[in-house]
Amino acid sequence: MLCHTIKMIEIDASHGGGQIIRTSLAMSTITNQSFKATGIRKNRPKPGLKNQHLACIEALEKLSGAKAKNATPGLTEIEFLPGKIIPQTISIDIGTAGSITLLMQALLLPCCLADGKVRLKIIGGTDVKWSMSIDYFLNIILPHYMQLADFKINELTRGFYPKGQGLLDITIKPKNKTMPKLALTKKLPFSKVKGISSASQELREADVVARQANAAKKKLQSLDVPIKIIEEYTKSASVGTVITLWANTNPHVIGSDALGEVRKRAEAVGAEAGADLLYLLCSDAVVDTHLADNLIPLLGLFGGEILTDEISGHIKSNIYTCKKFLGIKYDIDDRVISAQNKDIK
Repeated sequence: MLCHTIKMIEIDASHGGGQIIRTSLAMSTITNQSFKATGIRKNRPKPGLKNQHLACIEALEKLSGAKAKNATPGLTEIEFLPGKIIPQTISIDIGTAGSITLLMQALLLPCCLADGKVRLKIIGGTDVKWSMSIDYFLNIILPHYMQLADFKINELTRGFYPKGQGLLDITIKPKNKTMPKLALTKKLPFSKVKGISSASQELREADVVARQANAAKKKLQSLDVPIKIIEEYTKSASVGTVITLWANTNPHVIGSDALGEVRKRAEAVGAEAGADLLYLLCSDAVVDTHLADNLIPLLGLFGGEILTDEISGHIKSNIYTCKKFLGIKYDIDDRVISAQNKDIK
């Protein structure tokens, strides 16, 4: 049982989804501050904690000896006492197609700022609805964290909805406790577009990956730059398909992804990802809204500013959460988000 005399940061989780909990877990671990969250997913059809959130808590308990109260499915209130990350190897099974990339929102920064190497073996969904694809995470998000740590992908197996059973085996080796302020407001040139079009083996006869890739290329042809999209079929427990695209505007990365669905043609999937990336590259945005969302903790910790294409509800929820733990001010001027960093306690 948790000691109720410990001062806790109060988090109102009723105005957002599970990301408030994931970010709270990460920031609690980094700053060594306990928190109490209430109204968790209050306005969702099925309120309260889901297995995915419990997997985040379980991982941090294994990694750091953290303790949680009320960590059971469906409960709308939780108390969390953090611990210090201990360099080690752990295995976590989210269950079914719970998103691996969303789980990493709770673990990435704490592991990057740990005192030694951490290896995570995570079983769940790699490419599922309502979350970034695994290729988006690896090729668009991780490059922005490489000043803090080195990353090695030991094994990757895709897991689509509904069975999941994908695997991300990743080693995170911290190298710096700090990094320069984020400077992501100036659009830089790019010379090519990269991507990965992937599908389960059952879709090989339908030539799905090539159809996705070709549709994406068609959408992007007006850019007049080389477009290299890797085409791959993979073993997976469920039938599925995904395409992820990105452009390096050194040292920055901007990208998009699209997930296949039943009765959604491969051409529509590829065209969707291509159109999204084309819009971003032709706009003044330096990071897309999903990447901006994932950079809010970095912005709070190290300061700087970013220019995104849209200020989403997720971004606002993440700012609210990070402000609670860091005690700093974020500013939003049109689509520019800025923050002044403050030393971590």
